[in-house]
Amino acid sequence: MKTSAFAKVFGWIFLLVGILGFVPGITSSGHLLGIFEVNTLHNIIHIATGVFALIFANSAPKQYFKVFGIVYLIVTIVGFVQGDTVLGLIGVNLADNLLHLVISVVALAVGFKKDSSMAA
Repeated sequence: MKTSAFAKVFGWIFLLVGILGFVPGITSSGHLLGIFEVNTLHNIIHIATGVFALIFANSAPKQYFKVFGIVYLIVTIVGFVQGDTVLGLIGVNLADNLLHLVISVVALAVGFKKDSSMAA
């Protein structure tokens, strides 16, 4: 899959997750799907992440994944260090931290991959 196509898929998934974070029943007691801790800011960040992925999908997908991967890696580290929050702004739990770690590793791998199968 080309990096640009991957960025589009990534973008739509993040948009969907951000929107679902506002849907009662899918999110209850501040937990998306009963697992991942979310709040309004967390949902907005997911939506913004998706929008940026879609904006940069055709023009600079590798750069998007590099920046996004680094930012999410920082979020992951801060989440693990603080335990239940990231800078007191978004609530996180172990499931969030592990998912953020996986997402950051995937984003960095895509962003820094030299293989032509992920060409822009």
